[in-house]
Amino acid sequence: MELEKNYRINSLFAFYQPLLTAKQNNYMQLYYGDDYSLGEIAEEFNVSRQAVYDNLRRTEKILEAYEAKLHLYQEFTARNQQADEIQSYVRDHYPHDATLNRLVAGLENLEEQ
Repeated sequence: MELEKNYRINSLFAFYQPLLTAKQNNYMQLYYGDDYSLGEIAEEFNVSRQAVYDNLRRTEKILEAYEAKLHLYQEFTARNQQADEIQSYVRDHYPHDATLNRLVAGLENLEEQ
């Protein structure tokens, strides 16, 4: 469960990072991206562990609120799933169609950018 939560928060952070303050960005990057502990972050910024914890929880709620309004992560996930299904279908039914396979690969590459 914790891994799923961390993956989701990291994903939301990737989408909505530009909307966060510098402080929120720093704390989130250190905690979720660089695997710093609350104590290490607190020491880095000369604040209490509780202050770091509170900031992280508030930021997580902000990220969830952005997603609830904008649905960028949800739509990205749905597009990726659809692209995977298309790629699988093309691979199974049209393995020798170089143009179709190239177009599907191009679609996958666009989504990754």
